[in-house]
Amino acid sequence: MGLAKSHPQLYPGDLIEFPRNKYFSHFGIYYGERDGVSYVAHFTCRDSDTKIILFGRALKSTVKVEPIDVVGKKYIVNNYLDDKHPPRDFYAIVKPEIDEAMGKMITYDILFHNSEHQATLFRYGVKKSEQIEKIYTQISPTWKSLFDKKKL
Repeated sequence: MGLAKSHPQLYPGDLIEFPRNKYFSHFGIYYGERDGVSYVAHFTCRDSDTKIILFGRALKSTVKVEPIDVVGKKYIVNNYLDDKHPPRDFYAIVKPEIDEAMGKMITYDILFHNSEHQATLFRYGVKKSEQIEKIYTQISPTWKSLFDKKKL
């Protein structure tokens, strides 16, 4: 999916992908618009006191609702699980869950609970991270080989 359509029509509950580099993207949920400003709910550990990420984990992470342009200037709607999992009702289920999660400390874990996991959990009720699964498919054979050779 190219970024040519990086500012499509957004609907509350959409899964928003913010490409960061060749391998990783940051994910959030479109939360809606207020006073002409679009907002996204996302799982983050960006505060200065939470920069200590140990083995891909940050203990002081939380869900925040911020203007979409603060999170990223380039983004795409990527509701990639819609064909496998029905999106949950934004106003009845997702928004109350986001509002409940805001301000609570949640452990960020790049492999098991990253921004993509959190966003898919909100939208679908299913925790999934395709970018981590892609990495697993690439590193798993290497790990298996080392394990088989008893070097891991």
